[in-house]
Amino acid sequence: MSATTASIDTPDLTALAARNRLVIGLLIASAFVVILNETLMGVAIPTLIESLGITASLAQWLTTAFMLTLAVVIPITGFLLQRFQTRPMYLLAMSLFTLGTLIGALAPGFEVLLFARIVQASGTAIIFPLLFTTVFALVAPERRGRVVGTISTVIAVAPALGPSVSGLILSVADWRWLFITMLPIAVAALVIGAVRMVDVGEQRPGRLDVLSVLLSIPGFGGLVYGLAEFGEAGRQPAEQAATTTTTAGIALAIGLVALALFVWRQIVLQRTDGALLDLRTFAQRQFAVSIAIVTVASMALFGAIILIPLFVQDVIGASALLSGLIILPGALLQGLLAPWIGRRYDAVGPMSLVIPGSILLSGSLWGMSLFTATTPLWLIAIVNIGVSMGLALLFTPLLTNGLSALSPQLNSHGSAIVGTVQQVAGAAGIALFISIAAAFGGGGSEVASVTAEGVRAAFTVGAIIATLTIPAVFLVRRTPVPATGGEPLGS
Repeated sequence: MSATTASIDTPDLTALAARNRLVIGLLIASAFVVILNETLMGVAIPTLIESLGITASLAQWLTTAFMLTLAVVIPITGFLLQRFQTRPMYLLAMSLFTLGTLIGALAPGFEVLLFARIVQASGTAIIFPLLFTTVFALVAPERRGRVVGTISTVIAVAPALGPSVSGLILSVADWRWLFITMLPIAVAALVIGAVRMVDVGEQRPGRLDVLSVLLSIPGFGGLVYGLAEFGEAGRQPAEQAATTTTTAGIALAIGLVALALFVWRQIVLQRTDGALLDLRTFAQRQFAVSIAIVTVASMALFGAIILIPLFVQDVIGASALLSGLIILPGALLQGLLAPWIGRRYDAVGPMSLVIPGSILLSGSLWGMSLFTATTPLWLIAIVNIGVSMGLALLFTPLLTNGLSALSPQLNSHGSAIVGTVQQVAGAAGIALFISIAAAFGGGGSEVASVTAEGVRAAFTVGAIIATLTIPAVFLVRRTPVPATGGEPLGS
C-alpha cells in the first residue's frame, strides 16, 4: 500500500514543483522587463524635448505620470490579488504593459506618448505585488530567502541598466526604438503567460470600497507628486523653482490630508475584513521594523541613482553615457550577491547580514559626503559599490523576514505595501537629495546647478539618516518558520 502511494504522490509533487518554478520564473522575467522599462525614459528627456518640440517641464511628465500611476494603482492591488486569480491578473498586467508599449511606439506626439506611459505603468503596478504574493504563497518559509534573493537581483540590476540601455539605443536610433525594442519582449511574455500561466493560491470574496479608492488617489498621488516636484525644483532656475516649490507644497499638503483620511478609513474597515489596504500588517513587529529600514534604504538607493550621474556630468564633466555607467558596477554586484545573500538568510537568519549591511551603507554614504570636483571616477564607482553592497545585505533579508511574518490572508496587502513604500520612498529620496544639493550648491540665482558643495551636503544628510537606522537593525529577529507552509518548489 505504501509503495503504491509513493508511486502516485512522487510524480504529483514533481509536477507541482515544476509548475511553481515556471510560474515564479515567468513572473520574475516579466518583473525584470517592466522595471527596466521604468528607467528607460529619464535619459531620453533631452531627445524628446528636441524631437517633439516641448518644454523640459512638460517632458518631465513622462516620468512623473509613470510614478503617479504606480503610486495610485499599487495600493489597490492588495484587494485585487485577494479577489482575482493569478492567471487573469498576470494577463491583465502584461496586456496593459504591451498595449502601452505599442501605443508609445506609434505615438504621433506628446499627448499620446504620455497616455502610453500611463497605460504601461498600470501594468507595471500589478506585476510587483503579484510576484511577491505568489512567491509567499508557493515557497516554503525555509526556501524563501533564495527566491527573494533572485527577485532582489531584478530590483537592483533592472533600474541601473535602464539608463545605459536607453543611452545605447538613442546613440543609434530615435526615441521610438525605446518602445520598439521592448515590444517583442512584452509580447513574448504575454503569449507565454497565456499558454503556461496557471492559477495558484486562494482567493477570498470581497467588496471594493469606493471611498478608499477615491481617498488613495489624492493621498498617494499627491504625496508622490509633491515629493517629485520638490526634487524638480532643485534642478530649476530660482524664479521657476519658487513656483514649483509652491505647487509641490500644496500637493504634499493635499496628499497628507487625504492619506490620513485613507488610513482612518482602513482602520474602520479592518474590523470587518473590508479594508482596501489592510494596515494590520504593521501590527506584526518584524514587518513594521523591516519596512522602516527598507524605506530609508530605498531613499538612499534612488537618491544616489539620480545624484551621482548629475554630479559626474555637471561637476566632473563626464558624458551622460559614462555617468550612467558609473552606477552600473554596483548594481551588477548587488544583483550577483543577492542570491547568495538569500541562501545565507535561509541558513542562518537576518542578523549576520543586516548589521554589516547597515554599517556598510552608512559608511559608504559618509564616503560620498567627501566627494570633490577632483575625485577620480574610479573612486566614485568604488564608493557606489559600497552603497550597493550595503543595500544588497539589507533588502533581501528584510523583505523576506518582514513578509514571512504575515499570515497568508495578509500577504497580498503586505506585498502592496512594500511596492507603495518603495515608490514613495524613492520619490522622497530623490526630492531630499536634489533639494539639499540645490540649497547648498552655491550656484547663482539664474541657473540651478549641481556643485561639489551641494553633493557633499546631500550625502551628509543621507549618511546621518542611514546612521540613525543602525540601532533599528538590532531589532530584527528571524521570523519563526511554521511546521508547514508553502508548496514544493523543487531544488
